[in-house]
Amino acid sequence: MFEELPRNPAARSHPAPVRVAMFGARSLLPFVVAGILLLTWLPAEDAGKVTGIVNVAASLLAHAGVPVTIGYPMLEFLANIALFTPLGLCLAGGWPSLRSGWAIAAGMLFSVLIEVVQLGIPSRYSTLSDVVANTAGTAVGVLAVVLMRRRAGLPR
Repeated sequence: MFEELPRNPAARSHPAPVRVAMFGARSLLPFVVAGILLLTWLPAEDAGKVTGIVNVAASLLAHAGVPVTIGYPMLEFLANIALFTPLGLCLAGGWPSLRSGWAIAAGMLFSVLIEVVQLGIPSRYSTLSDVVANTAGTAVGVLAVVLMRRRAGLPR
């Protein structure tokens, strides 16, 4: 399922720029995961200091006539998609032989884990819409890598 980079340079099947991209994506993955966990497992009041932009944007939409009850959930959904897009980029970019469906499933399972843990954090709320948005974000990242590889004429 996961492709290991051969130690022998002659045995490497990917051109040098692809290997650099794979190494970069694999190196960034722990930081992406840590960032997601930090934003999703902090108590709500602490996370709000970091993610307060959603409140500000919802307020701006309210001034434009969009009710907060519509604007805030929509913006939160989009923010969750944006939060998980780097995960999809790292998974698909770091392991090109990993099938897209498996990378998206990994994002979904990671999201389910986050939501289950949030059940035990008093100030947090677990929602199915978060799992949907997070999975969609992972899919957006995977799709971006697939399209970039296709445009560059690279194999999966």
